[in-house]
Amino acid sequence: MEIFQSIIQYILNLGSNVFVPLVILILGLVVGMKLKKAFLAALTLGIAFTGMSMLIGFMSDAVGPATEALAKSTGINLPALDGGWTVAASITWSWSYAFVFFAVVLLVNFVMLALNWTKTLNVDMWNVWGKALTAYLVYFVTGQLWAGFVVAVVQVVLELKMGDMFQKHIEDLTGIPLVTVTHFMNIAVVLMMPVNWLMDKIPFFNKKADTVALKNKIGIFSENSVMGFIIGLLLGLAGAYGVSGSLSLAVKVATALALFPMISKLFMQALSPLADAMSEFMKGKFKDREVFIGLDWPVLAGRSEVWVTAIILVPIILLWSLVLPGNVVLPIAGIINYSIAVGGLLLTGGNLYRMIVLGIIYTPLYLYGATYLAPILTNLGKQTGAVDFKGASMITWSSIEGPEFRILFAEAFNTNFLAIVGVIIFIGLFYWTYKIMINEKVPSQRYVEEGK
Repeated sequence: MEIFQSIIQYILNLGSNVFVPLVILILGLVVGMKLKKAFLAALTLGIAFTGMSMLIGFMSDAVGPATEALAKSTGINLPALDGGWTVAASITWSWSYAFVFFAVVLLVNFVMLALNWTKTLNVDMWNVWGKALTAYLVYFVTGQLWAGFVVAVVQVVLELKMGDMFQKHIEDLTGIPLVTVTHFMNIAVVLMMPVNWLMDKIPFFNKKADTVALKNKIGIFSENSVMGFIIGLLLGLAGAYGVSGSLSLAVKVATALALFPMISKLFMQALSPLADAMSEFMKGKFKDREVFIGLDWPVLAGRSEVWVTAIILVPIILLWSLVLPGNVVLPIAGIINYSIAVGGLLLTGGNLYRMIVLGIIYTPLYLYGATYLAPILTNLGKQTGAVDFKGASMITWSSIEGPEFRILFAEAFNTNFLAIVGVIIFIGLFYWTYKIMINEKVPSQRYVEEGK
């Protein structure tokens, strides 16, 4: 077991920008790509992940201090420290069973592919820790380790099925063939679907409202750089940065929004040759069988709607944290809620009106999820000594992915009747969402004419 953990830890230490391209290189050779072409595709993918990670870090480093300043100006003082996903991952990896979930993910994916229950091959092994976090949460609540493993397996299955149902939408949004996203943040669409369905009945929300459509309405103000500048400037002024500091933040946000689409093109450049090779390979081996490549969410980060929504929601999230009864979380490190932004993008095809409204409605779910998680993550962190609490009484993650799934299943296995009912409803909603997204037109075809 120690040898296995050492090997896995060595792989994790390589970083996702090395590990995922290595998997892609091997996969490319398996499906018949020449070494030179496979290596170039893998290297380009590594560059794309590195560039995107740098930009996301740059954006977070710029927005984070402004968020803290805004929080201080509003007088928010809450006991749970928001460590973001990085702290949550560090604590989760310290759990003695965490490394076992590599085998769980691979085994479930292999069985489902073999039985033709999914078309998605998940190569995003970097986010295995998310399954381990789910298992530990369920184990902490129920005291039953087997229950944790069962719920983690359910999560893997749902991730693969989401990979299937979103593939054509992701291909349309990114232009990358046979690529999908298996990140668990996509589960946000399940609870968003009923509200999105209601918005279908309201004419205002049926107008095209992605950044491309907005260019015809507001001209220069719809440019990524200009939108980033305006949003950054307003956030800086709200955080009492002063004119100089606000202008500096505005330029930083504008820089990030201008560069995201440029970096995203590298994903297409890297993955298109692999997709073609996989398509030919599957045609030769299996009649009418195709396989999707499941990747981490940054392949969608080139869509400016994600960032416009996420940054606009920053002051709204802080406001919610101030007024929600029972909330203990001051959102700082996890203030950029990718789950809401990416889930909204996939569900609405980049309709900014809908994405922002969905964000306003569903933000409380994540804050309450983080409040629920706080004692659980704190307990594991203190047991293992994985993090320095820096005087905080509790630590948590303000934008925890899939809080409704994790909490409902944990409480259901703890024989909570309402949670059991909630799980049944959640599964029903997932099935409904799956049927709609599988059969629905892709985002670019969703609106018959401009303004409809």
